[in-house]
Amino acid sequence: MSEQNLNAPQVDYDVVVIGGGPAGLSAAASAKESGAARVLVVERDDELGGILNQCIHNGFGLITYNEELTGPEYAARAEEHVRAAGAEFRLGAMVVDVSQDRVVTFVSEEHGLEQVRAGAVVLAMGCRERPAGALATPGFRPAGVYTAGTAQRLVNIEGLMPGREVVILGSGDIGLIMARRMTLEGAHVACVAELMPYSGGLKRNIVQCLEDFGIPLLLSHTVTRIEGEKRVEAVTLAEVGEDGRPIPGTEVTYPCDTLLLSVGLLPENELSRAAGVDLSPVTRGAVVDDALQTSVPGVFACGNVLHVHDLVDYVSQEAELAGLNAASFAQGLQQVRSATIAVRAKGGVRYTVPQFISPTYMAESITLRFRVAGVFEDRYINVWANDKLLVHKRHPILVPGEMESVVIKKEMLEGLDDLEEIVVCLEEVR
Repeated sequence: MSEQNLNAPQVDYDVVVIGGGPAGLSAAASAKESGAARVLVVERDDELGGILNQCIHNGFGLITYNEELTGPEYAARAEEHVRAAGAEFRLGAMVVDVSQDRVVTFVSEEHGLEQVRAGAVVLAMGCRERPAGALATPGFRPAGVYTAGTAQRLVNIEGLMPGREVVILGSGDIGLIMARRMTLEGAHVACVAELMPYSGGLKRNIVQCLEDFGIPLLLSHTVTRIEGEKRVEAVTLAEVGEDGRPIPGTEVTYPCDTLLLSVGLLPENELSRAAGVDLSPVTRGAVVDDALQTSVPGVFACGNVLHVHDLVDYVSQEAELAGLNAASFAQGLQQVRSATIAVRAKGGVRYTVPQFISPTYMAESITLRFRVAGVFEDRYINVWANDKLLVHKRHPILVPGEMESVVIKKEMLEGLDDLEEIVVCLEEVR
């Protein structure tokens, strides 16, 4: 969509942040505090805070605020911070286009169609749940099948119970949390089934949400059939082999009226793709450098739209960096980043963020965040720059559900003029 064929008003902003969840709020506050004169946050919902508003359980904020908060409490503090910083907001507004020259087009009921030109753009749209249609499960499409996030909103915001006899497919954190939540509301959760041989959630959630309530976790299991035409009546679970296919003869049927799906999150990158941003096939988020700048100059990304996080505190940390660098770009203070070095994930590491580093212009230290591709016991996390070992850190166990990180200092790369790539890998302890 081009600005020439839209008769809409144009307003200049130093930084436009798309998304008013925890990433967007932290990025906007950081941009203001880093010198950006005018910062606009565009949020499609009618309130700020994003998914945190329905996460009424505690466990947030231990890193950011040094105390344990609920999701709404964390969101309220982030909103208070960004409002005090002086950012502007457009709520109930849907962004429909971001051009490569950073013209943002959005529409709202109150203001109609608007177009603003930004000195820099921060993408903070978050992610959405993988829907039931992505699973291709045999059977009818009856009522009673919900994503775990939808069920959470129904219970925590709308005050409605999705059902009373529940099976949960997928052991992502929101699925684990909803197993506990449904139990506390009086439902019976028969089990949580997980396709992989390991859980996709945090260990603390497995303990607090399943083990403390006696809810079975069935690893290497999946749903092979959903019974019921108008409403779910039962689901059939079966064990799966190493190839992920159901093993005949292992089927067990669980009577239930509700199936909750916690089967993965997908970063919402339709706007990014339309703007020409390069996306990673692994994270499904943008490919970024150490400033969190995408392949489109002046467009930055952070939070779950970049890669799915396990803790909101890390989202806030990452977003602060994106906001700082967006403000720097808008003010013309950021150097053109040339001679970037690729960061490669190898030997059990699934991906890294960022995927590129500019040793010349990088900050004094940067954080490389990554996830592993399986369960690994007693491994070294090693970071190599050519033949130089930058980081050598031992871990007793590494699991895909928990994001890991290492810090690279600029001084570590001094003297490596012929540096071709940086490699993050796992190596066995011998």
